[in-house]
Parts: sequence; C-alpha cells; structure tokens
Amino acid sequence: MSSKGLRGLATRGSLRTRLTVLVTLAVALAIAMCMGLAYWFLADRLRANLDVSLLESAKQGDKTFMERNCTPGGTRGHWNEGMATLLFPDGTTCSIGSPIVPDPVKDLPALDPCEPVYRDGITRDGKPVRVVTINFKPGIAVLEARSLGYIERPARSAALMFAGIAALGVLGAAWAGLTVSRAALRPVGDLTRAVEHIAHTEDLGVRIPVTGTDEIARLSASFNAMTAALAGSQERQKQLVADAGHELRTPLTTLRTNIDLLLRSEQTGRSIDPGAKERLLVNVKAQFAELTALVADLLQLARGDTDREPHVELSFHQVVTAAVERARLRGAEVVTDLQPWYVVGAAASLERAVLNLIDNAAKFSPGGQVEVRLRDGRLTVRDHGPGLPEEELPHVFERFWRSPSARGMPGSGLGLAIVAQAVAEADGEVRLANAPGGGAIATMDLPGTLIRHSESDKSP
Repeated sequence: MSSKGLRGLATRGSLRTRLTVLVTLAVALAIAMCMGLAYWFLADRLRANLDVSLLESAKQGDKTFMERNCTPGGTRGHWNEGMATLLFPDGTTCSIGSPIVPDPVKDLPALDPCEPVYRDGITRDGKPVRVVTINFKPGIAVLEARSLGYIERPARSAALMFAGIAALGVLGAAWAGLTVSRAALRPVGDLTRAVEHIAHTEDLGVRIPVTGTDEIARLSASFNAMTAALAGSQERQKQLVADAGHELRTPLTTLRTNIDLLLRSEQTGRSIDPGAKERLLVNVKAQFAELTALVADLLQLARGDTDREPHVELSFHQVVTAAVERARLRGAEVVTDLQPWYVVGAAASLERAVLNLIDNAAKFSPGGQVEVRLRDGRLTVRDHGPGLPEEELPHVFERFWRSPSARGMPGSGLGLAIVAQAVAEADGEVRLANAPGGGAIATMDLPGTLIRHSESDKSP
C-alpha cells in the first residue's frame, strides 16, 4: 500500500477502526516478509539438493555405455531418469535422452578439467532444465540435466501452503487488533463519553476513574484536573457575581433615593433647602465615586489570567517608588527605605498592589505615618493605627470582606483581594499581621535578585 493510502487510513474512520486496520496491515506485512523469506529459503534448498543430485549422477553414470552407444549427433536410451549430452571440442554433441542445448560460454571451459558449472538451460524441445557441466575426459565435457519440475512442483505446493498460512495469520491479526483496540481504547471511550456529557449538560462535577499510570491514565487525570479547575473557576465567578450584586445594591439604592428626592422636588415644585440640596448632590457624587471605584476593582479581579500583562524583568524598587508618589498625591504621609530589587512580573499590577497596601495603611492611621521598607525582596508596609483582632486576620484578603470597624469608611473590600491576586501572579506571598508596638504590618515577598540579569550578563 502506498504512503498516501496509509495516510488516508490514519485520518479516516474511528480511532478503533484505524488502530485495527494499522495493526492488521503491520502484522500482514510481517507475515508476508516471513513467508517470502521461507519460500526463498525452500527454493534455494531445493535447487541446492538438485545440484547435488545432478553432480552425483554425472560422476556415477555409466560412462562406458555412453562411449559405446553415443556417437556424435546420435541419441539413444535413458540414463538415470535424466538427460545427458556429450560436448566435443568441435561443438558437436551426443545425447542420451532429450538433447541439451549447450552454452558455449559456460560449457566449453569444461572440455578441460575444471570445477563443475551449474546453470539453468533448455532442451532442444524447449523444456526448462537444471544443468551441471563437468569434464568427462580430456577434450570432452558431459552435460547432466534434470527437469526444473523437480524444483517448481514442491515450490508451488509450498507457496500455496504459505499463502494459506498468511491468510490465517492476517485474519488472526485482524481479530487480535480489534481485541487490543477495544481493550486499549476503553478508557478513551469513557473519556469521550464524559466530555460529551459535560458538553451536553455543563456538569463539571463528572470525574473519570483513573487506573494505572500509563498515558491514558495521565490523560484521564489531566481531564479531571481540568474539570476541577473549571468548576472552581465557575464557582468563583458565581461568588464574584453574587458578592458584586450585593455590594452594588447599596450605592445604587442610595443613588436612586437621592435622585428620586431631587426629581420629586422638581416635579412638585417644592424646593429643597439649598443646604440639604447641596448635601444630596455631594452624596450623589460620593456614591458615583464609590460605584466607579467598585466597578474598577471588580474588573481588576474579574480579568484573572485572561488579560494578564506580559511578565518582564523590572525594577521593583522603582515600582514601589511610583506607588508611593501616587499615595502622597492622595494626601498620605509615607516614609521609605528602599533597596534595589529586580523581579519578573507585571509593573502595573504590582504598582496597584503596593498602592492598595499604602492606601489601606493610610486609612487606618489618619494623621500618622506609613512606613514602607524594601529589603532583599521583602516589602513591608506598616501603619500606626489600632491594628486588627487576631480572629479577623485570616479573612483580610477575601473578596468584599471588611472589618466591622471599617464598614463606615469608604472602600469596597476588594483592595487587599487585588493585592493577593497580583502577588500570586508574580509567584510571591503576601500576609497581614499586627505590628509590635501597635498598628498593622503588611509583608510582601517576591522572588528576584539584587542585580538585574541583563546587567550581570554584561559583567566580565
């Protein structure tokens, strides 16, 4: 079969059918090669045995009978059920049985003593024969021949037998290939049915039983891990939507109430006290600002890995410096002690994370300083506020979680969740604890180096 045909088999039909066909073809090819070698070996042995028989007959024949009864050009009797021809120097012959057609190139050298010469030849009546030529006496050679039927008949019978064996072998190979493909592809079938079930029902709770450690087992385990990750992502998405809906309800309700009051005043002609109206408008503006910040935080959290900035090597101390400058513009009093540190990450995400830590510290220490320190890849942000109860510390990085003491302050409860996400994307760790002597201290650890890699590559 051509390579184009094999490629066609490899791309059409079910995987089980293709595997069965390919196994059958491979075994059939192997059987054909074995049978071909066996046939060649048998034919070679038959020819060798015939050559031995011819030589023995030529050596043991009744030479006196030939000398007395064979004259040049004459033909008499039979000799050992074979054919014999004397070849003389002038090219004339004397034969017993069917005359053998001499080959001048191969037979004439045997007029002188030499090794026996074997060849395929024909008789004068066109019958194919196997011929051996030996020196009969000085100046005379004898050609002994036997019909090639001695080789062809058993070879033909052997060929038919080999063909039958090959046919049975191919059928057995097809059955074995089908059995093996069924057993080997059973886990693939289970996996296919599970995928089809998930596609139809969107049920990510389906799991494939994993047995063994082969490639199919690894594929099943990977599929289970993938569906578990998708289920977790789906659950987090549902939780985010539910939490977002809950958090959005309050500012939206306040906005609608204030706007309704202003509209009712315009529609009824009852003017609102200018001071009260100004307070309403200020409140509306504050609610819009809170709503804008909340939506921005939700977008930051919802992007996850789908819109991640490319990670490059960057100067983390410069990122911290930029975040500190932005915090100072917002009125925070920040003191710094920064050491160079180079990390691989996204500059915008890390700057947002540092800024959120500083804003959070400034919110809980009004009028106090926020201390920012960077040493050996560890960034600490400390405030001098009241700190947090120990039972609240494990929850500070959860989405929408707010300390009871902070619920009257502006914010959405998403700032530290954004910090945790940005640090995780940079393969770092972040935690919050109460600082010795009062206040809280946030610690961010990022893997990196004191020297930029590009600079170390240039060093001699």
